[in-house]
Amino acid sequence: MSKLRNAAARSADSLGRSMKAEYAKTQQRARNDGNSQQKSVTAFAEDEVAEKARTSAVAAGQTARRVGRTAVQNTPQSADELKTQVKAAKAQLDKARTAAAKRKAAAAQKKKTVAASQPSGTSVRSNSPPSTPAAGRSGNTVGVSQSSAKQAYRKKQTGKRLKSYRTSANSLSSVRSSGQTVGRSLTVANLRRAGAAAGKTAHAANAAKNAYKRKQYAKRAADASRKTIRATVEAVKVTLKSTKALVTLLLAGGWVAVVIILVVVLFGCAISMFGGGSNSKSYTPVSVEVRDYRPIIQQYAKEHGIPEYTDLIMAVMMQESGGKGLDPMQASECSFNTRFLHHPGSIVDPEYSINVGIQNLAACLKAANVQSPIDMDNIKLALQGYNYGNGYIAWAQEHYKGYSTANALEFSDLMAKKKGWSNYGDSNYVLNVLRYYPIGRAFTAGGNQVIVEIASAQIGNKGGQPYWSWYGFKSRIAWCACYVSWCADQCSYIDAGIIPKFSLCSDGVAWFKKNGQWQDRNYLPQAGDLIFFDWEGDGRCNHVGIVEKCEDGVVYTIEGNSGNACKRQHYAVGSKKIFGYGCPMY
Repeated sequence: MSKLRNAAARSADSLGRSMKAEYAKTQQRARNDGNSQQKSVTAFAEDEVAEKARTSAVAAGQTARRVGRTAVQNTPQSADELKTQVKAAKAQLDKARTAAAKRKAAAAQKKKTVAASQPSGTSVRSNSPPSTPAAGRSGNTVGVSQSSAKQAYRKKQTGKRLKSYRTSANSLSSVRSSGQTVGRSLTVANLRRAGAAAGKTAHAANAAKNAYKRKQYAKRAADASRKTIRATVEAVKVTLKSTKALVTLLLAGGWVAVVIILVVVLFGCAISMFGGGSNSKSYTPVSVEVRDYRPIIQQYAKEHGIPEYTDLIMAVMMQESGGKGLDPMQASECSFNTRFLHHPGSIVDPEYSINVGIQNLAACLKAANVQSPIDMDNIKLALQGYNYGNGYIAWAQEHYKGYSTANALEFSDLMAKKKGWSNYGDSNYVLNVLRYYPIGRAFTAGGNQVIVEIASAQIGNKGGQPYWSWYGFKSRIAWCACYVSWCADQCSYIDAGIIPKFSLCSDGVAWFKKNGQWQDRNYLPQAGDLIFFDWEGDGRCNHVGIVEKCEDGVVYTIEGNSGNACKRQHYAVGSKKIFGYGCPMY
């Protein structure tokens, strides 16, 4: 039997004519072949319907199976590819279902058209061989029996075809369900969950590896500490012997007395470095985590030619991370990092971070012409360069011949504007690192000069908006105290508890008096002291500034909101305008 092409696209009349012609050809072939089992028009149409339905179901099932296999075998490499393939699979399934429905409708339409085109009253030729008519009732009975048998046979055959069709349809439904299940299992959410699980596994592995490394570092640190203690004991013994010898020589007089004085001075420096008084805030020891890294720091410091700067490196690490995390030197963005991306936190290997950070610091020390661990002026330049990048070192040397707090602020502002950022780097980086550097504290000026430099950099600013808005006010107020608090915050003195944050002068006075850091108007102030004023002479404080220096009986100050601007002023020591002084313990 030949196939009807494009049956769904044909009109009803065309389908009827095609069906009649196809039926006539089939019957003629059967007569020519001597086959007596010729089909009626109705049976022919039923067979056509069943055959088309079966073919559509098989084709749809094959399509669905191909889609399922493709979905399983061709796993996409990204979420976008996954979405595209899932949509394509759904489109193919919908297309197969639509085609099957069209074929079924076309076959049904053919059946109706053929039945309508058959003339009424026309007898349908039997599928069984013609029988000789018998006379009387017996002949009619035989004819009826044969007709019933034929109808039963046709129903049986039609039932088989319909059963086959249902089986194919069920197979199609099963394959479609399998494809949907595969599609759901390959959703973006599932892929993300799988990726997250893999990430957690990798993170756990890295954590275990780093824990083992830290354990090894701690063991080395303990060994080194024991050696250091033994060496210290020996050094104390030698020092005592040397002191006795020096005392003997002192009695004899001569230049040895000068050596004795130097020894006393050095001991005094050591006491001030390591907290010789209850109010000392000059040195903060590094954390246990940083001390655990000391052996590995010494290893790479020696490798990169700066073994004498181990304590400085530890101070940098303390400021950067406190010795915590996978990038303790915060060296991911450093140019010496060649293994990881140059993004913050990219380095996930502590030892590699230390190696890269020490290379960077060594380059900064060289660029700043640092001569020794006590060459503090150049060390400050190198430290700020470590935070800002080496471009700062060359810029500061060219414009200011070295580091200052003021030019660190200036460079930060320049770079922030150039890059369109709200801020750039840490302008207080030097001050923050030196808190943890014991050697440098014995050879550098007190922190009181830092706030003076910050204040002097603001001279000329008018209106006070940066200061009162920083404090939290939405409109202008009397901003002298806000200005002083802002300068203290830029030096990290508020967080350290050295200077309070205050917007009322009376609150500042109360804080210094409470903490035993208050002096009256006759006191000779030092740079960095806060000076409070009483303009009306009524015993109430109504203005505050920062002492820049005191020379020849004159106090020189830097004040905010002095004529609504930041200005330098001066007063005689003991002036009645002076209410008193707050003396921070820098």
